[in-house]
Amino acid sequence: MKIRQTYTCPLELVHDMLKGKWKPIILWRLRLGKTPLAQLERDIDGITQKMLLEHLKELCELGFVSKQTSNGYPLRTDYFLTPTHGEKILQALQIMQEIGIDYMKEHGMHDVLREKGLLKDECPQKSG
Repeated sequence: MKIRQTYTCPLELVHDMLKGKWKPIILWRLRLGKTPLAQLERDIDGITQKMLLEHLKELCELGFVSKQTSNGYPLRTDYFLTPTHGEKILQALQIMQEIGIDYMKEHGMHDVLREKGLLKDECPQKSG
């Protein structure tokens, strides 16, 4: 990913760094710790290995993610959040997650939240 030279503000820069469907989801999944590529691919519904590798490469270049490759057979590469940018962006992603959950609750999407394990022991509010 090529970073432009001029931006209206720092938020625009970070938006460009993380824009797209998959980057925030990859970062959110990596909050759970070091993860091999195959596990990331299994955990992120709908992403192709090509897209995952492309985004991981960009996130590494931008300093959000790092990787550790182990010697031996089979070769294993684990990806993890960097302490500087990767772990720091989790604060923003947590807020985005909470807003998404609230919106889904407000719009009757309780089944989806339950399916994902994000809504426990709550009954949907009935109107009327």
